[in-house]
Parts: sequence; structure tokens; C-alpha cells
Amino acid sequence: MEHIYQYAWIIPFIQLPVPLLIGVGLLLFPTATKNLRRMWAFPSILLLSIVMIFSMKLSIQQILSSSIYQYLWSWSINNDFSLEFGYLIDPLTSIMLMLITTVAIMVLIYSDNYMSHDNGYLRFFAYMSFFNTSMLGLVTSSNLIQIYIFWELVGMCSYLLIGFWFTRPIVANACQKAFVTNRVGDFGLLLGILGLYWITGSFEFRDLFEIFHNLIKNNEVNFLFCVLCTFLIFAGAVAKSAQFPLHVWLPDAMEGPTPISALIHAATMVAAGIFLVARLFPLFIVIPYTMNLISFIGIITVLLGVTLALAQKDIKRSLAYSTMSQLGYIMLALGMGSYRAALFHLITHAYSKALLFLGSGSVIHSMEAIVGYSPDKSQNMIFMGGLTKHVPITKTAFFIGTLSLCGIPPLACFWSKDEILNDSWLYSPIFASMAWATAGLTAFYMFRIYLLTFEGHFNVHFQNYSGKKSSSFYSISLWGKDGLKTIHKKQNFRLFTLLTKNHKEKDPFFSKKPYQIEENFRKMMRSFRNITDFYNQNTSSYPHESDNTMLFPLLVLILFTLFIGFIGFPFNQEGMDLDILSKWLTPSINLLYQNYNKSIDWYEFVTNATFSVSIAFFGIFLAYFLYKPLYSSLQNLDLINSFDKRGTKRILWDKILNVIYDWSYNRGYIDAFYATSLIWSIRRLAELVHFFDRQVIDGIPNGFGVTSFFIGESIKYVGGGRISSYLFLYLFYVLIFLVIYYFLLFKN
Repeated sequence: MEHIYQYAWIIPFIQLPVPLLIGVGLLLFPTATKNLRRMWAFPSILLLSIVMIFSMKLSIQQILSSSIYQYLWSWSINNDFSLEFGYLIDPLTSIMLMLITTVAIMVLIYSDNYMSHDNGYLRFFAYMSFFNTSMLGLVTSSNLIQIYIFWELVGMCSYLLIGFWFTRPIVANACQKAFVTNRVGDFGLLLGILGLYWITGSFEFRDLFEIFHNLIKNNEVNFLFCVLCTFLIFAGAVAKSAQFPLHVWLPDAMEGPTPISALIHAATMVAAGIFLVARLFPLFIVIPYTMNLISFIGIITVLLGVTLALAQKDIKRSLAYSTMSQLGYIMLALGMGSYRAALFHLITHAYSKALLFLGSGSVIHSMEAIVGYSPDKSQNMIFMGGLTKHVPITKTAFFIGTLSLCGIPPLACFWSKDEILNDSWLYSPIFASMAWATAGLTAFYMFRIYLLTFEGHFNVHFQNYSGKKSSSFYSISLWGKDGLKTIHKKQNFRLFTLLTKNHKEKDPFFSKKPYQIEENFRKMMRSFRNITDFYNQNTSSYPHESDNTMLFPLLVLILFTLFIGFIGFPFNQEGMDLDILSKWLTPSINLLYQNYNKSIDWYEFVTNATFSVSIAFFGIFLAYFLYKPLYSSLQNLDLINSFDKRGTKRILWDKILNVIYDWSYNRGYIDAFYATSLIWSIRRLAELVHFFDRQVIDGIPNGFGVTSFFIGESIKYVGGGRISSYLFLYLFYVLIFLVIYYFLLFKN
């Protein structure tokens, strides 16, 4: 089977003809290319399927033979310098190849229908295909220079895809923010690569690890400089994987199309930072300071991600913070030295989060049938609710993805997250306590998203599922304590403005105080619906399920979410090893650890699992208790009234909730801090430098020029063209000079 490895170099280039042909077609035959634009989805999916089959064979070979294959070509040779390009096939590469190709195929199938009505359909598939090419090249790279080249190509594709709808100012700002933030990390990565080359004299991984280990072991290199180089390398991973403090670009990146969020910001590009740390793990593991930094950044990102997800209203932004938090778990595992657990959670999280993002895209797609194309409304969970009846397949897919991310057995993320949580106790009880607490918060905010989106009443129409008018019902107030009770009959257009603006005002987490919607208000709502129908001519009355081409990827990802966790089944039975993942990672594990033998008995596993699942169920119950819609019944009304009449305890509870809400909704004030301390200060500094350059640097020569001009203008009026006048002035000045000279000489 070695001949399979010999042709692995073609993997990154198989899909490259698609963007090239689309570009040539748009340049030479624009009309024909645009008329046949739907046909370009087929070659994109077909070529990527070939890559997936190739990757599958490589993965099977890796599991069976536990081998590492590398092939190099000399690109530049000098007396003291040699640069080689090539490809490396090892367990980490094969895992990433399978992950990228399977998720990308599902996203491309999904995108064919999702983007079918967009004028940028061809541009979208060209960007996606080139991104897949760049990502495949990144994970098969054999040296740091090659990784950096594809790293920048991935960043460029991310910039183009985030800013796909660049005519919207908020989208343009989002892609610029992602670009600038990632440049900070990429600059650190470049400096780290150059520093490692200065230390070891090589870019190749195998030589780099061997030389670096020998230098550290024999104390032949400045240890602090080595620590600095690894810190700079890690800075690139921090930016790309949205870790604190360079995480601020990821929530804004949700302004791109939803398939982009599913592919780039759930399974592939954000995993590039994790891949880099895993690839250079033999380098980091010999420097304890770097490992401690990785684990510290990981746990801070976990805590920050879950707290910032608690009060978000945008469904995609909530999932973005969830992605940030889960990547923090993976980074924590790498910092603790749990290489297997980190890669395991990378796999399970990728499929679960891709399912959730594509499910949210299906929800958004159905909401656009009601509110038209308006991300402020179609992605806002305030306008959702009660979608279970209208989108049952999407609801089921989202529910399974939610359970998986919460860590409910036997779904995918249960196995991997539990392994990280268990390993954290061996590393640090403090970090373990934080990780277990955030596991409960993860369950809370994920079920908050699910309940606000699919349960209760459909909030756009404010009517029950059957579409029939009811005399009265109660709903959760989403507009503050005054709710809908203060709206009067003459405020139709104010109501339209209230429901369609960005809802930047402060809203509570939840409000259990019921507000009865009177008949006058129902008349107002009919007027409001007339207004919305005027602004959205092509909308329908209710959401509807997505087409089959969008539902098929959801069903496939459901299967992955249900069963992919069993590849890491941590038990060895008599004569049969059920842990496929450990066999897959055997070469890497043997390289990193000596005598690695990790086994978990039934009692220990069940005890730890019971504890983690209990925490998850507590978070689910809390979300259900706080966000489950309440219907009009005297029993519920009496219960709520008694719940609200708790005096000072209720006031204190509200204050605590307001503090948590303000922290979460305002993104932890980190964006505001950056805007004040960095953006504002840099602009003031730029204005000061501009003033100094204009008034001082340019002012001095400009001043000489102006002075010379005025002196010349003044002197030109003295001359009249008469020689006698010139002689008179000459003699006059000579006489004055002689008088002054005489007095000075006489005085001395």
C-alpha cells in the first residue's frame, strides 16, 4: 500500500481546477458561465469526494500499519541554506484530512441550495474550493515555511468569505476585523518560525524536533529565547483558533453566509490553530512554561466563551462563542499533555458544531420566508420560538447537536469531553473545577438557544401554532419589565420599529411576569403584519422546512454525531481492542510518550460520567426552568405571582442577573476596551504624528519658502530700472557702513 503514499502530494491540488475554471469562465465567457452557474456545484462536490476517498484509504492504512510517510523535493539549495517542499502523512494529517473533506462535502451540498438565489453563487464556490485547497495543503505540509504559506492562503480565503456580502458596511467591518486580528497572531508566528530556524538551522519537522531536543537537553541554547520563540508560535494559533485575547474576530465573522460558519468557523479554519499546536507538540512538551501558558489560555477561553454566550440574541453568534469555548477545551487538553483527548474532542466537536451551524442556517432560511432578508431579524432568537411544528427535521437535528455538545451519552462529545474533564483532575484541581463548572454552563446556554428557537410561541406573529386567534394568552416578555402592556393603539409604526431594530437596549435574561395581550393589541398586530407584508412582498405566513438538499447534510451529520464518539471507546476487551483512535494515533503517541498505557476501568468511567452528566442535566434543567414558555393558566399565574413577591431577595437576584447579563451581552467589555485602548489611542497618535509632520517637518521648509517669497516680493518694488538710483543706494549703504566702522574703531 506504499504506492498510495507516493501519490498523496496530489491531495491539495485535486480541487484547484474548480476556482481556476470559474475564474477563466467569468473572464472569457461571463454570460454562459453565469447561465450555467448551478453546474459548478457538481465538479466541486465530485472532486472533493475523490479527495475524501483518497483520505479514507490513507486513514485505513494509518490504522493498520501505524506508519509515517514523508516525501521532500529540493526547492532552493545554497552552501549554508537548503529549502525543501514536500508532504507528510501521519496520524494527525490523516485525521485532519478526513475531518476537512467530510464536513466540506456536506457544506458544499448544503450550499448549493442555500446560495442558489444569491448573485454571488459562482464566487462563493470559487472561494470555497480555493479554501479547501489551502486547508488541505496546510495539513499535509512537511515544514514550517510551507505551513506558513498555506496558513496565509487560508487567512486570505477566510477574509474573502467573511466579507462575501461586502456591500453591507457591517460585513466589511467584520472581515477587516478578522484580517487585522489574525495579522497580529501571524506576525508572531513568522517571528517564531524565524527564531526556531536561527536556533536549529532547519524548517523540517523531524530535524527541528531532534535538534531542538538535543540543544535543550545539553543546555547549548538560551532557554529564555526558546521560550520566547514557542510563545510567538503559539500566538499564531491563538489568533487562528479564536483564543483569548485574540478571540474578538470570531463573533463578528458570523456576518458571512451560514455555510461559511459551518465549514470555516466550526470544523476547519479555527481548527488550524489546534492543528499547529498538535503538529509542534513535541517542541512544546519539553518547555513547561509554554505548556502552562497553553493550558492557562485554554481554561480562560473556556470560561470567557461560556459566559459571553449566555445573553446573546443572534443564534449564530451564540454558536460562535460556543465554538470558542470548545476550542478552549481542546487547547486546555493540549496544555495538560492530553494529546489523544484533544484530537478526540476536535473530531467530535467538529461534526456536532457543523450540525448545529447548518441547523441554524436552516432556521434562518425558514425565518427569511417571514421577515425577508434581514439578518437583524432572521438570526435574532427574539423573533423565533415555536418552530417545532414548522421545521421538525431541523429541530431534531439541532436537538441532537445540542445534546451532544452538552455531553449527554452516548452522543459524540460525551466521550471526548469526559476524557478532558477526567485528565484535568490529574493536572490541576483548580482548572478541573473551572472545566466542570463550564460544562454545566455549556448545557445551560445551549438549551437556552434551543428553547428560544424551537419552543413556545412563534414570536413574529404572536399567535398559537394553529394560526387561530385565541382570546388571550401569556408570553414571556422579551422587551423589558414593561413588556407589551404599554403599547397603545396609535403606536402601529412604533411597534414596527420596536420589533425590527437591532434590540441594542438592555433586556433581561428572562422575565416570568405574564402580560395579557388584549384584543386592541391584536388589531395592532394585524396592522403590523400589513406593514411587514408591504416591506417583504415575497414572504409567507409561517416558516417552512428546508429543501431536501439542505436536509440531507443534516441527516448525515446526525449519524456522525451519534456514532463518531465510539472510535474512542476507551475499553479493551479480551483479545479485542475497541479503541480505534488510540490505534490510529499510535505513531504520534509513541513519539510523544514512552510506555504510554492509559486504561480506564468500568467503575472509574461510570463514576466520572455520572458526575459530568449530572452537571449537564442540572444546566439543562435550569435553562428549561428559566426559558420554558408559560401559558395562560391560573395555576401558572399564581405560581409566578408568588415567585415575584420575594422582597429584597428578588431585588438582589435581579441585580446579580443584570450584572451577568451586562457582562455577557457587552462581550465582557473586551471589544470596548480594545476600541478605547488600541483603536482610539492609535488614531490619536496618528493624528498627532500627522500634525507634527504637517506643521513641523513640512512647516520648516515651507516657512523658509514663504519667507523668501515675501522678501523677494518686497525687494522687487525697490528697483526702478534707473542706474542713478542704484548708485545712490549703493553709496548710501557704503556710507552707513563706514560710519558704523568709524564709530566702532574710535570706540576701541
